[in-house]
Amino acid sequence: MRPRYPVQAPELLVSPTDPAPIPAPAPDHPDPAPATSPPPLPDATPASHLDPDQRGPFRADQARPGDPYELSHGHPIVCLPLGGRASAALLLGGAVVAWDPAVSEAGVGTGYTPAPGLLRAPHVAVGNAPDSPGWVPGAPALAIEYADVGEDEARLSRKIDDLLGAGTRWVWVVRLAAPPHVEVHAPGEPRRLALPGELLRAPGVLQNPVQVEALHDRAAAQRALLTNLLQREGHSSLESLRDRGLREGRNEGLQQAVRDVCDALELALSPEDDASLVEMDGTALAALLERLKRERRWPLP
Repeated sequence: MRPRYPVQAPELLVSPTDPAPIPAPAPDHPDPAPATSPPPLPDATPASHLDPDQRGPFRADQARPGDPYELSHGHPIVCLPLGGRASAALLLGGAVVAWDPAVSEAGVGTGYTPAPGLLRAPHVAVGNAPDSPGWVPGAPALAIEYADVGEDEARLSRKIDDLLGAGTRWVWVVRLAAPPHVEVHAPGEPRRLALPGELLRAPGVLQNPVQVEALHDRAAAQRALLTNLLQREGHSSLESLRDRGLREGRNEGLQQAVRDVCDALELALSPEDDASLVEMDGTALAALLERLKRERRWPLP
């Protein structure tokens, strides 16, 4: 059962190692909110002070969707809102990976509980993001985090370790401060930097490589998203779709030209002959048209 919030700062969000408790309201303070409404949230234990070997007392089942914190080994971590640049980039990058042809499940801010004292919500998650309520057991295959000026590096490092330790295969950290780049984290591998112009790959999770710029730049994200959507509909690229349209349009024009020449020559086309036109490619139709003009009769098989 979820614990009730007290009138003072909620115990759920205070680590037992905090140096000082949150003071109670002064006597002349206006009446506090009812005990069923959470009061303003205090800071949790700084991530730099967390010791993974010293587990905190809190569990993921004590939290509910919408609560502004995560848990790392039983210690609460307050989640802060993103700035304008990071939130806009998150929307772009999330759309790019979510519509990759190989992706069937992706989410934004999905809460994962691979262990009772662990609750982590990456900015973007790919894989293991089911369409069902509540926390998701396990971890995503790919997690993407966005970091801008003023990022709490200790908090971010702890989150990366928690995700990789829970089974995430890659964590991409999109650094938006100039020059924008991506840090690639994988279990047992050194951190790798991917610079603008480079491609990011997640074999077995994403079908297409992702250009670094597509995770934060609107124009690059639009191109990548369009390619993904076309491939989902059976087209390899915008160029291939254009070529197919031109090819089909030319074939339809040649089919109609054959019918018009037959009408002019008073040659009656049987249903079988007319249906055969649809099966011909452009080269065969052009040859048939030239033969009709020259021989002025429907050619024999």
